Amino acid sequence: MADDVAIVGAGPAGAWAAWRLTRLGARVTIFDGSHPREKPCGGGVTKRALDLVRPALAGVSLPSVTIAAARFEVDDISADVPLAEDPRPDGGLAVFSRAAFDAALLDAAVRAGATHVPDRVTDVNMAPGGVELRTAARVHRAAWLIGADGANSLVRRRLARPFARSQLSVATGYFVHGASAPEIVVRFETDPSGYIWSFPRPDHLALGICAEANGAQPGPLRARLAKWASRRGLATGARLQPYSWPIPSLRTSDWEHERATGERWILVGDAAGLVDPLTREGIFFALQSAEFAADALGAARDGPRMYEAHLRSAIYGELSHAARLKAGFYQRPFLRLLIEALTHSARVRGVMADLIAGRQPYATLKRRLLATLEFGLAWQLLKTWRG
Repeated sequence: MADDVAIVGAGPAGAWAAWRLTRLGARVTIFDGSHPREKPCGGGVTKRALDLVRPALAGVSLPSVTIAAARFEVDDISADVPLAEDPRPDGGLAVFSRAAFDAALLDAAVRAGATHVPDRVTDVNMAPGGVELRTAARVHRAAWLIGADGANSLVRRRLARPFARSQLSVATGYFVHGASAPEIVVRFETDPSGYIWSFPRPDHLALGICAEANGAQPGPLRARLAKWASRRGLATGARLQPYSWPIPSLRTSDWEHERATGERWILVGDAAGLVDPLTREGIFFALQSAEFAADALGAARDGPRMYEAHLRSAIYGELSHAARLKAGFYQRPFLRLLIEALTHSARVRGVMADLIAGRQPYATLKRRLLATLEFGLAWQLLKTWRG
């Protein structure tokens, strides 16, 4: 008998969709032979993302590093930004080992009743009344399919269309074992446009660099990162575990034509391109899209149409705004002025802290900068930021 839902990919999006669906009474099978594993990202999880999954993680103790401030750099200047200007409980940023965070969500889904099959799916096809998945061991049939298998999504390639290179960024770097650091550091780069990051995790340091895939190769990017890390003494004597991975970074025009669902199938998270193209952060949108997918399949006869409506009303607009602002953001005059503003204005620092924490949407970002009362500084920023 076919399962109600098959999910390809057991990262946060797939595991969270499975947990939600099993709680709604669906029979769910998750296919993934590689999760949980470390991910090529900083590992920071905002409060709004954690709030979504708290019901599944109740009683689970996950090692984390709570970050209260971040340092931003460009060229030879820098600024420190408290992630909360007052003692609000939602001010910090929790940094997890992604292997531990992802494992906790997958374990929660299995405890709720989902079945985890540790096999790699090699093909998917539409079948009468549902979908058909192939692994090396067998053929599996389900009524519905959720593709949660990342930027290189097999489900997307088979049932929709793959991402073009112009729609991707490259993330590459090192897990630095045996090292730590007291703060988050983000160094903006303008050629190619992107940034370097250093995030302390519970048992290692995550160093990385990301840039648009057009014109960027992992080798030269990693060499630039290694030079920066050496100057700061971040990896001296440590064991380096290299990684590289693509990240969806869609343009404003892409969202008009994006297709994340069809007959009997739905894409979530990175597979649906749901990553902030300016910051390349995607955990919150992965979890939010998984929640939308589960609710749509569980509550409506026309689940795909309901899911598409949720994406367009709650996510596409925000990511489209981010893509529009990105072009003007990674310009040296703007970035230097931004560092100056962060250095001299507590109100501008508060805006940036809220943007990092997910409390400040892009749609009202420029308006709020002008409302900081630091009018001259904010106006200079906005004139320079031609997004």
